[in-house]
Amino acid sequence: MAAPKKGRRPAGGQSRPGRALALILIAMVALTGGMFWSGHTTPRLGIDLAGGTSITLKAKAEPGQESAVNETNMNTAVGIIERRVNGLGVSEAEVQTQGRENIIVNIPKGTNEKQAREQVGTTAQLYFRPVLAVAAATPEPAPTASGSTAPKPSSSASDKKSATPSATASTQGRALSEALKAPNATGTPTPTGSASGAPKASETPKASGTPQATPSADAATAALQEKFATLNCLDPKARAAVGQGVKPSESTVACGEDAPGVWSKYLLGPAEVEGRDVDDAKGVLDQQRGMWIVTMDFTEAGSKKFQSITGKLSQQADPQNRFAIVLDGNVVSAPSVRQTLSASAEISGNFNQQSAQDLGNILSYGALPLTFDTQSVDTVTAALGGEQLEAGLIAGAIGLALVVIYLVVYYRGLSFIAILSLGVSALLTYVIMALLGPAIGFALNLPAVCGAIVAIGITADSFIVYFERIRDEIREGRTLRPAVERAWPRARRTILVSDFVSFLAAAVLFIVTVGKVQGFAFTLGLTTLLDVVVVFLFTKPVMTLLARTKFFGDGHKLSGLDPKSLGAKPPLRRTRRTTAPVDPKEA
Repeated sequence: MAAPKKGRRPAGGQSRPGRALALILIAMVALTGGMFWSGHTTPRLGIDLAGGTSITLKAKAEPGQESAVNETNMNTAVGIIERRVNGLGVSEAEVQTQGRENIIVNIPKGTNEKQAREQVGTTAQLYFRPVLAVAAATPEPAPTASGSTAPKPSSSASDKKSATPSATASTQGRALSEALKAPNATGTPTPTGSASGAPKASETPKASGTPQATPSADAATAALQEKFATLNCLDPKARAAVGQGVKPSESTVACGEDAPGVWSKYLLGPAEVEGRDVDDAKGVLDQQRGMWIVTMDFTEAGSKKFQSITGKLSQQADPQNRFAIVLDGNVVSAPSVRQTLSASAEISGNFNQQSAQDLGNILSYGALPLTFDTQSVDTVTAALGGEQLEAGLIAGAIGLALVVIYLVVYYRGLSFIAILSLGVSALLTYVIMALLGPAIGFALNLPAVCGAIVAIGITADSFIVYFERIRDEIREGRTLRPAVERAWPRARRTILVSDFVSFLAAAVLFIVTVGKVQGFAFTLGLTTLLDVVVVFLFTKPVMTLLARTKFFGDGHKLSGLDPKSLGAKPPLRRTRRTTAPVDPKEA
């Protein structure tokens, strides 16, 4: 069997459009099925369409600490802001980084804008406070002076440098009201930072030493005791309000989540050590013990405070041998202290990789020299967003109608292929947008709608380039089937270059812009990629199949490929060279 000549394709090499069509059909069915299976059958709407508040924050570092504005610290800040927003009782809020130093907070409608700005625009406050009492999350009808002690956490704090054994625990009979009245006199230290994980869900702390107001207690102490007794940490609004306006030098109450959905409330003493005293903290895997721990290092000043507090706490009985790590008024961990610790410590307990790294990031964030400036606050009502969306959809429909009319008038039968390709592209765009909402938090805003409308012209342009290449081949005198195949390499090169330029512009716009403009850039880039997929896997294979039909192959007048209407040249024919007969006489 002779091999095909060099420079020529095998006979069947150009006649396998079924594979490409099958591939894109499978992709469409799989994506559509995934959309219905996930239950997210509509794209997620941004706040400019659904209504709400959008806040843009810009991080700034203190002089000499410019390197603090980095990806790790920004992601930590996002997590803290998410907890703040969730504390307002907000659902489906979006908090994400934009660029290197910006954070975008999109809060749906129904949220107090002033309160939201106060929550997300301030630097996180991290303190270490001694635990005076722990109780169940719900209010207690009759608080008593003495109660059962809370179980010890399953984790413990230990010193990495000098692990001095703790002294014997003193009796627990100290009245909490006296501790509230004069915490410094009793030697109750303020927290600094050796942490141990919170109790297990099965070890939810019971009421321990709940204070009872006495005639000698002053009004502030009695009010704090009453607040602790009536606090309901299962109420999100109560958790958001607790600790607001409390100075570090004052005792306070706080809530802490011991396990997902399991809360406890804490009565805490004054804070003497702040987050800035933490030099470094991170979650690491202890290879020897095979467990995740959180390591902490303190500054020189923090080390002295830390050694002082742990020396005093180690002499107390549970729960007063514990200190709470309090972030924005919430207890993120409440470890017990079993020995005197110095400049470096570790938190061990029921950690997995995620929880250890999260706690390490929280502790580190308290030491970061990061503050945020509010760049913009936009409030959009749902009614205004709905009107704008309606106007945008009408504009898109008009643009699509004009494109279709142009295709029908100018390309006639070829417009059928273009309209089918536009339909496939629209279906893929819609399904992918619906899936990207729960997957990466993509929200369809007005600029994104504009990007989708612009994509109609980009997609139609690719079809026009291919159709015109085919027509040029027919004008040269070729029949449709070879014209379709000869036109494709030239059209393919032009389409790829054009789409590459559009995608590059969208990528640059996405990188250098912040906020809603990125929605436009993202949609434009997505639809540009889909244009390449549709042209390669749908438009060209369909054109190959239709070229075999009589309507298109014979150049019907309504096909848009009529050689006569296109002014085609007569087909070139090869002629054989003949030689004149030789006269025998002359021979």
